[in-house]
Amino acid sequence: MSWVEVANDVFVKSYGADRVNIAAILGPSGTTVVDTGGSPSEARAIVDELRQRFGKPIVGAINTHAHYDHCFGNSVFAELGVPIIGHRRIPAHFDAFEAPRLAAWRKDPGREPDKAWDQVALVHPSVLVEQATTLTAGGREIACLPISRGHTDTDLAVFVPDARVWMLGDVIEESGPPMFGSGSWPLHWPESLRTLLAGIEPADVIVPGHGRAVDRQFAATQATELHAVADAVRSAWNAGRSIDEALAAAELPWPRWMLHSAFERGFSELSAQG
Repeated sequence: MSWVEVANDVFVKSYGADRVNIAAILGPSGTTVVDTGGSPSEARAIVDELRQRFGKPIVGAINTHAHYDHCFGNSVFAELGVPIIGHRRIPAHFDAFEAPRLAAWRKDPGREPDKAWDQVALVHPSVLVEQATTLTAGGREIACLPISRGHTDTDLAVFVPDARVWMLGDVIEESGPPMFGSGSWPLHWPESLRTLLAGIEPADVIVPGHGRAVDRQFAATQATELHAVADAVRSAWNAGRSIDEALAAAELPWPRWMLHSAFERGFSELSAQG
């Protein structure tokens, strides 16, 4: 697959077995890359292709969130002296989820043999974003907007105003239903997405973490589906059902194993609230 121009001088290409979308935002004096891939080898391929395809220096890398397939290539960009921008909670997420996952692999390399965990060194973003921030490296305005709890509590929307294009990571997915993975907040996700949609115009282009570019209507429909999951979690909790009972009763367009994670995390949050 070649780089696809989804908006003016904003290109996207999918990488790796997880088919994560990597975006290249071209400015007059440099390229900013959105997400760094799932391993150093993927990151090196991204760097090589960016240089060959666009012929501009790489002036910045942005992590849309803390999951491995979007940021385990950080070390390669850091070695090149490229600033890495990410949500302020990425270090905490690494400590809670990604570092233990790597430790478990190192103890038993037979775990997840399809992943190149032996290559990975966890590298935090060098610029931690706490509030809406505008970047101008490369000569083009890029907004980084922290998103409230949802897919994770490390999600960052990347918006290019002059092209009206958004990179939202896995807050939106086109190639399949959104993933309730490590650090997800299924009860908060629908409202966080709807709040974000208030600033997205009907003709804007949205680049999801995986799959083809979509529009605002697609994202609004996905918000409705996420709301149905949150309602099902709350309803099952209030009825005193177990997770297995809740899954048996649920009529939602998600695989059972994915919904299990949603109910598990949702029940945990409701339990903590008393």
